[in-house]
Amino acid sequence: MANKTLVPEAREAMDRFKMETANEVGVNLKQGYNGDLTSRQAGSVGGQMVKKMIEAYQNSVK
Repeated sequence: MANKTLVPEAREAMDRFKMETANEVGVNLKQGYNGDLTSRQAGSVGGQMVKKMIEAYQNSVK
């Protein structure tokens, strides 16, 4: 079940969110294969995405 989107319609939105976040942190993410990224680069994108999702959730429950 790894890497499976629970709501298939959300795939495009998540991809767009990932690309926007990568741009914000200065990582050159491209469509398709990104195996040339370092662990640090990939982690910075994922970490920033999680941070933004947590902030959005916290703002929604206030």
